[in-house]
Amino acid sequence: MRFDIITIFPEIFDFYFKQSLLAKAREKGIIKIKAYNLRDFTDDKHKTARLHRYAKHCGQVDDKPFGGGRGMIFKPDPIIKAVEKIKQKNKKTKVILFSPRGKKLNQKMAFQLSKLDQLIMITGRYEGVDERIAKYLVDEQVSIGDYVLMSGDVPALIVVEAVARLLPWVVGKSEQLISERITKQKGFIEYPQYTRPETIEIAGKNRRAPKVLMSGNHKEIEKWRAKKSK
Repeated sequence: MRFDIITIFPEIFDFYFKQSLLAKAREKGIIKIKAYNLRDFTDDKHKTARLHRYAKHCGQVDDKPFGGGRGMIFKPDPIIKAVEKIKQKNKKTKVILFSPRGKKLNQKMAFQLSKLDQLIMITGRYEGVDERIAKYLVDEQVSIGDYVLMSGDVPALIVVEAVARLLPWVVGKSEQLISERITKQKGFIEYPQYTRPETIEIAGKNRRAPKVLMSGNHKEIEKWRAKKSK
């Protein structure tokens, strides 16, 4: 599966995606992840000057909103060009825009997205993007929670990890993961986890792990996990 991220700060993603299981999945070719600089899709002849730290309007991707108001809005043209350039033909592709007004990300959505060949993510910043992008270009607006962030970059990181871990061989292809993929089409299920030592001290009191988990009785363990699942 391919993850394409449209942002004005692609370097944000460099370190994170070079770590742990995501890095291994990329090395094996299971997933492909690329972050694109939106400024590369502008017609600004002076965009190369953006390398100068004092250049504020080079490769300009934003402008003042019609009707006035605070902040700046991402212009539609660079985003349109970016999506047209990145979008693969004859593939199962979805374009999403991160927005506080979007559909809430949950495990069911992550499962659905894991069935795609390509996921293109537009990460807004400042006061957002031109509404015509939301209405006519993207397939869905997505939110990661009932709060406002300064950009869609962190949500993009979250979506990549939530979706990628559901792909075969990213985390593994054990029976447990397969059943998780199937079950979570209907929602999110999780149960408490414990490890050694059996007894620990917290705030002056001994806290024990549930005895059933050390019983060796797998049927009883499964019953306990089903009861504790959320």
